[in-house]
Amino acid sequence: MAAVDAARVRAQAVLRVRGRALAVAALPAALAVVLLAGRFTGRIGAPGSADAPLWDTVRWVVCITAVVTLLAAAVVARALGRAVPPRTPAVLVRPAEAPELYGLITELAERLEVPAPAGIALVPDCDSWLEEEHHHQHRRHRSEPAAPVLVIGSPFLWWMRAGELRALLAPVVAGTAASADPEIAAARRFVRGLDAALGEAGRRGFTARVLRTLLGACREHSAELERAVAARASERAKAVDYGLRIAAQEQVGLAYAGWDRLLTRVALPAWRLGRHPAHLDAGVVAALTELSRRDRLADGYESRLGDRPACDLLEEPGSMDAAVSLLAAELLTGRTEADWQPLDWADYPAEVTDRSWRRQAATLQAALDLVEGTEQQPVTGPTLQRVLERLADGAGEPLAAALTLQLARAAALAPPPGAAPLLEPGRGGADLLVEHVTATVCCAVLDAGAGTPGLDWLDGPVLLIGGVRRPDLAAAVAEAVEQGKDAPLRGWLEAEGIRLERPVRL
Repeated sequence: MAAVDAARVRAQAVLRVRGRALAVAALPAALAVVLLAGRFTGRIGAPGSADAPLWDTVRWVVCITAVVTLLAAAVVARALGRAVPPRTPAVLVRPAEAPELYGLITELAERLEVPAPAGIALVPDCDSWLEEEHHHQHRRHRSEPAAPVLVIGSPFLWWMRAGELRALLAPVVAGTAASADPEIAAARRFVRGLDAALGEAGRRGFTARVLRTLLGACREHSAELERAVAARASERAKAVDYGLRIAAQEQVGLAYAGWDRLLTRVALPAWRLGRHPAHLDAGVVAALTELSRRDRLADGYESRLGDRPACDLLEEPGSMDAAVSLLAAELLTGRTEADWQPLDWADYPAEVTDRSWRRQAATLQAALDLVEGTEQQPVTGPTLQRVLERLADGAGEPLAAALTLQLARAAALAPPPGAAPLLEPGRGGADLLVEHVTATVCCAVLDAGAGTPGLDWLDGPVLLIGGVRRPDLAAAVAEAVEQGKDAPLRGWLEAEGIRLERPVRL
């Protein structure tokens, strides 16, 4: 109860800020009414009295101040009234599309003795929360607070078991109790409105200054309000699957690691080509299964296979996965739905791995042409022989610089989509050169029929020779690029029967 009381105290403090702002806006008008009434009744500055000129001056000053204040308040109120708090892009799950999931959440809410969420939505994030007015029309003027929507990170549904998901969501669902409290709901609406209005008003101007002042006065109270609400929700949820929740929290970190690796290593190469893998969440399961097999970071995964996966609570998991996967591509790249072509995992080697290598080999070819054109050598075709000769001659640094320039030019002509570059850590020219030389080698291996393009759930595009990966290729390429020693790479290529003078198909 202490947490509940603390939340209400903070909510009341926020509402007092709102009340004081209204009082400040109304005070000059109220004073003007009093002065005008005193003038007409003869009680304040009656006509003909000695102090009448003084009170007339006061009345004019107060009335003008009241008009200016009311106009300013109207401008701020208009900004607040027009502002719409941002909504998280999500895939709304209708009850008919997941009756079992809705049943699980409803039963959980009943056990926690809190209102059930108004709906369920999925997002391509490893997080879950309650969102007010999500996918609903604006309810600012409704007297009763609306139930929030439960937003669930889709990787949780595919990786976690149904029981783990229920335990994980218990504290989140418990938070609906605070949303049903009129004072807490009103305080939240006021703060969200201020934040949204400030975002639309910009950084300068009278309205922005007023909004910033009000938001600053509310910020500490709002933060403490949310802490108290979270503490109360956590305390209430302790009675539900507390032991299982500890295990579920361990899976949260694992799901996040698998999701991040899948996006940066697997999805990003496809997004660059305008293709979006249509089942990212299924890929998370494959990636984490491979991680478990390779690094033993998911100990106990096989024993969990006997439990029902949470995605079985959906009527059509594949369709929901496709919708969330498309949303992830749009959010993380800035491209619209019309720019995308869906991609099945079975087509990834041919549609992404092969095409990515060909494009990188073509970029390296253009960089070679740039370096050799500057030095005035006759420009020849795209062969490995040409690449290795340049590296052996000590041209690694100028070639890396030319490659970086080529990539910058390509980005200027066709800017990379939205936030996709943010998924990669910054890399230097040498790293880019290693990547592009490797791609050229892989293209030569494919052209010779000595290998095939593949997909690794943790590393993305890979070269398979005899159905397996060859880890020694990376070391040979790095030595050629960084030290100019091409003998190990030449030996590797000779052992695989690759002719260096044969042109690489771009």
